[in-house]
Amino acid sequence: MILFIYVHYICVRRCPVAPGWHVYGLLQRSDKKYDEAIKCYRNALKWDKDNLQILRDLSLLQIQMRDLEGYRETRYQLLQLRPAQRASWIGYAIAYHLLEDYEMAAKIIEEFRKTQQTSPDKVDYEYSELLLYQNQVLREAGLFKEALEHLITYEKQICDKLAVEETRGELLLSLDRMEEATEVYCRLQERNPENWSYYYGLEKALKPATTEEKLKIYEEAWVKFPKGLVPRRLPLSFLSGEKFRECLDKYLRMNFSKGCPPVFTTLKSLYQDKEKVSIIEDLVVGFETSLNSCRKFSPNEEPPTTLLWVQYFLAQHYDQICQQTLALEYINAGIESTPTLIELFLVKAKIYKHAGNIREAARWMDEAQALDTADRFINSKCAKYLLRAGMVKEAEEMCSKFTREGASAVENLNEMQCMWFQTECALAYKNMNKYGEALKKCHEIERHFVEITDDQFDFHTYCMRKMTLRSYVDLLKLEDVLRMHPFYYKAARTAIQIYLSLHDNPLTDDNKELQADTANLSDKELKKLRNKQRRAQKKAQLEEEKKNAEKEKQLKNQKKKKEDDDEEIGGPKEELIPEKLAKVECPLDEAVKFLTPLKNLVKNKIDTHLLAFEIYFRKEKFLLMLQSVKRAYAIDPDHPWLHQCLVRLFKGVSESKGLPDAVHTVLKQEISRLTGDSNANNFNQAFLSKHSDSIPHRLAAAKMMFYLDSSTEKKAVELATALDESLNNRTIQVLENLRDGSLGDTKETASEAYRAECHKLYPYTLAFMPPGYEENTKIAVNGDVSTETEELANDM
Repeated sequence: MILFIYVHYICVRRCPVAPGWHVYGLLQRSDKKYDEAIKCYRNALKWDKDNLQILRDLSLLQIQMRDLEGYRETRYQLLQLRPAQRASWIGYAIAYHLLEDYEMAAKIIEEFRKTQQTSPDKVDYEYSELLLYQNQVLREAGLFKEALEHLITYEKQICDKLAVEETRGELLLSLDRMEEATEVYCRLQERNPENWSYYYGLEKALKPATTEEKLKIYEEAWVKFPKGLVPRRLPLSFLSGEKFRECLDKYLRMNFSKGCPPVFTTLKSLYQDKEKVSIIEDLVVGFETSLNSCRKFSPNEEPPTTLLWVQYFLAQHYDQICQQTLALEYINAGIESTPTLIELFLVKAKIYKHAGNIREAARWMDEAQALDTADRFINSKCAKYLLRAGMVKEAEEMCSKFTREGASAVENLNEMQCMWFQTECALAYKNMNKYGEALKKCHEIERHFVEITDDQFDFHTYCMRKMTLRSYVDLLKLEDVLRMHPFYYKAARTAIQIYLSLHDNPLTDDNKELQADTANLSDKELKKLRNKQRRAQKKAQLEEEKKNAEKEKQLKNQKKKKEDDDEEIGGPKEELIPEKLAKVECPLDEAVKFLTPLKNLVKNKIDTHLLAFEIYFRKEKFLLMLQSVKRAYAIDPDHPWLHQCLVRLFKGVSESKGLPDAVHTVLKQEISRLTGDSNANNFNQAFLSKHSDSIPHRLAAAKMMFYLDSSTEKKAVELATALDESLNNRTIQVLENLRDGSLGDTKETASEAYRAECHKLYPYTLAFMPPGYEENTKIAVNGDVSTETEELANDM
């Protein structure tokens, strides 16, 4: 800090000219204070307006901060000063492109292209990329005719011939020149008959009026490409009835005879149609019967592996339609015949996961990993299952087989920005109520996204120098919506949920809790407890000493690397301490930091707006609560969680005091418009009547019934715990809400009775197992499992 102030004094105070402000701007940029750096550069330009280096540095920061208007002005100045430089023209064209003035961008590129003297016979990749970028700008401008003429004119000078053909096909479709488009897509099919998009392009070009005409396209492909699987798969999406059965029969026979493991995955999208599901089951069960009786389902005799792949498919089929008992029978038969095939163990683990027994799923995934310890995919999959089973240490040990030696697996995975592991870790710690550890993972993921945003800085000059312009524009567009990524969404949602929990139930001091626990103990019991604590403390101390010894070795190697990293990223970052994160002063303010990117970028997900409501409900910001429920209502007006938010807002507004009259009037009008009722109880009853056959909706109505009137506890519990066969969308949340008191204080009696009933319906689900079951089913990773666990697994 002292050095920084001194440099500032030397550069600016004593020398208030361009170099001083420029150096000060560089210092600000190194600290990632881009707004301040831009101000410094602008001050420097007041003293030296034609300084090329300052203008270049300013343009880099402007594009980094997406100040596109300022970027265009700066690039124009650079073009005036250095019109002979390629980067001046390209930067100016990109500025117009990003501002969506496509025609101007295309004109600038064309003017620059005219200055390039390139022989038609010479292979010049940079010139080729320039032409492809120019064509992209023309297409985005909607100038399809000009883009096609441009493509034909410079076709010989473009190196990426596949991109030329694909672009030609798209342009011909846009210009309604269907005969030529048909020829293009036929050529592309011959080049790659397994590309789905080429068949879709051919369909658009031929415009089949009926299903029969559409099928003819694929029948011709069957003749051309007799071994092709894609032309046989695509018709299954639009066919039905006997024609669907006929085409599916041929497709399945080809796959089962070849032994293609992903065949179920390719058909999974068909499972939304019940009729097609019935036909699939009928055919494959018939294949199994035929293979068991005579080893045939075609004129030729099939090898034993064909029956194995049929059983493999049936296991996944029955798992998909929630018949886990049958699925386990088929997968066990496959394992018995071929106990060394990893795919079988993977499917068995998946069946147990879908059945709700993640601990058993993790055990079988560990069995799969033991068959091939060099397979990184299986290793990662096993670690993921272990994390979901709450076995964080075991998952870290599993990952350590592929991480850098001499460093802990967790640190190495963090360095590599392995965000799937960190999101799963965060969820595991959250489920174990280790909020500090969970928040640490969420903040690490947030830092990864900050680093990814900062890393684009290096590409602003590199991409223009190497002329990878299409990729560069795609990168900029990706960076603008970076926090839409599922990894960030999961981490942000987890962090918000934890901060909400911390606001509702702040963590208390451990010492106070210990004093409260020991206050009621006798002297003898207290002595035993102290001895037990002493032994545990000594054991923990020994383990800590071992860890410290290992850490000292690692620190020497990591210290230099960390110093280098800190220099690159603008100084050392604050250490993430779990205890400090969990005891934050204002959890809701921290939650808002994670919420803001979601509100800007993930508006299409209802959870974004409902989480926003939960935050604003606790802050008592009624207008923001109204805004959140209105946005959620536009996505799904019948969502159970949204119903609860509406009822709580309804009650909150009716009971609120001190609101300005204008705000109160607006709230009442908007709530009446959303709910269509003037009474919260009536609205809740109407919602229940509308969705009486759905368990999640019944649960939401029951919770709100108890919320509005605590005397309805018995009725609310009966409503939520109904398990009639006519009810659908079953959920484990009912049991969780019985236990957490959302439906009243009948925790033990009602929850135990409900658990027992659910266990009869779902015998594999871990949450419905009898008390004490989980303690008897410990997983020994890459080792033996207890006898009791094996007996329970066999019973399943």
